[in-house]
Amino acid sequence: MDKEKNVTTNTVMACVDGSQSSPAVCDYAAWASLRLNASLTFLHVLDHSRYPVESNLSGNIGLGSREHLLAELAELDEKRGKLMREQGRHMLEAAVERARTAGVAAATGRQRHGDLVETLAELQGEIRLLVIGREGEEGDSVGGHVGSHLESVVRTLHKPTLVTAGVFRQPRSVMLAFDNGPSTRKGIDMMAASPLFQGLPIHLLMVGADTQEASESVNAAKQMLENSGHQVQACIRTGNVEKVLLGYQEEHDIDMIVMGAYGHSRVRQFFVGSTTTKILTQSRRPLLLLR
Repeated sequence: MDKEKNVTTNTVMACVDGSQSSPAVCDYAAWASLRLNASLTFLHVLDHSRYPVESNLSGNIGLGSREHLLAELAELDEKRGKLMREQGRHMLEAAVERARTAGVAAATGRQRHGDLVETLAELQGEIRLLVIGREGEEGDSVGGHVGSHLESVVRTLHKPTLVTAGVFRQPRSVMLAFDNGPSTRKGIDMMAASPLFQGLPIHLLMVGADTQEASESVNAAKQMLENSGHQVQACIRTGNVEKVLLGYQEEHDIDMIVMGAYGHSRVRQFFVGSTTTKILTQSRRPLLLLR
């Protein structure tokens, strides 16, 4: 694949693996790349904890074993590693071709060895937007569970992260889950300035009591978005946060939710749960998470 060169900070980076979510990741990444007029890099990371072998059998061999068994195991390790690298290269080539067919001229592939979270942390200076599937190769979120792998990525990177779910659907509308916190105020600024949402209707939804303070903050955010040329529908609703957000999304057939991610520590999340995780688990459409 293309060598690591011509580094740019205007890059949509998309993580691809052998999971069922990879086609949607490719398509949403291509969509974002075209909207942002940004280059697109597909990243495939070979995790040392799994490759070249799923388990190190050599550690189980006793002192009486013959040396040629160790040699054979080493040879199998090498062959498996080579096969996984080759599979990854084919995967990246297919992703690049899919993006180019969608109209992305500046699409490249990059293969790395190591830990996914550490690799993304190292590369985040290049990233404008990260696109990643909710379900990884091992089915992190199969059965209504969001794995720690995805959570670690979102918590570690201080970049907008688009988490895909289901198959690609051309975004026609977007909803910002607004709580007047730092992340969602940042989201207002981003949505007002970014070409990613240009021309798309925006729903601004706050969940909570309809107080004067809440109304003023929502109206101020609505005004800022309208001043940037957006068509905005603002609303305050009471109730359970996850149920209200997902119910509103279903009611208005909204294609994407934008929300702040993991506003509290892991310790607090352990006791009270996480709105981010619950929305990730239950949503059937992509989420753009802001840190």
